[in-house]
Amino acid sequence: MLKRVISGVLGVPILLAIIHYGGMALFLSVLVISVIGLSEFYRAVRNKGINPISWVGYLASIGIISLFNFNFEANYILFLIVVTTFILSIILLLKPKYNITDASITAFGIIYVTILLGHVLLTSKQDNSIAIWLIFITAWATDTCAYFTGVFFGKRKLCPVISPKKTIEGAIGGLVGSIVISGIFGYLFLADHLLVVLLIGLIGSILSVFGDLTASIIKRYVEVKDYGNLMPGHGGVLDRFDSILFTAPVVYYFLIFMINNG
Repeated sequence: MLKRVISGVLGVPILLAIIHYGGMALFLSVLVISVIGLSEFYRAVRNKGINPISWVGYLASIGIISLFNFNFEANYILFLIVVTTFILSIILLLKPKYNITDASITAFGIIYVTILLGHVLLTSKQDNSIAIWLIFITAWATDTCAYFTGVFFGKRKLCPVISPKKTIEGAIGGLVGSIVISGIFGYLFLADHLLVVLLIGLIGSILSVFGDLTASIIKRYVEVKDYGNLMPGHGGVLDRFDSILFTAPVVYYFLIFMINNG
């Protein structure tokens, strides 16, 4: 517990500063986190005898994150995806030690870690980019409020097989907390779009839980407790950002479809 508290005290201010200043610091942070997260994912699946083609995943991730930051054009992204698919297919032909499962998991890692996390950068490039805070508010508020609600009132298990500690009462508490805190943020910074922000708080909270459960079911399948130990008391990068992977796209698409086009 002490390690967890110390890591949080040291890590949270750094993360808040990076989000606040944005720019190159945010780009490099998202790039590093995505590569480390992808490495953790690939290392975890090897426990099941899967052999992802890691270098393809890393190169594709660097390219995708760079395009998201410097030149987000759909044609360039599609081109990179097509090239990655060609490379994976050629490797399957030339390297008998790899199979379709290895290639598929390689591609899934790119989508699950890099593309989802990359929506943090995409959000930072939009008008009303202050909404980037909602990515973290919905995830953190859900997690924190769910924890304390679960501790004091939790009785009924939410998904006992996947995550035995989560309760229905905790999930409800997390949902309410996310809506309330998002609403306060919206009132202060996006008052003209308060209803949309409240909706982000609702949907973001639900998908935050799904992000957490998705990470849990993957870890259960590959039989690991944590993705890594990079952050003492917190596990690996993916253990801390599993919810962010799902809240980032929620905020981005609400922003471009309902706030900036509203």
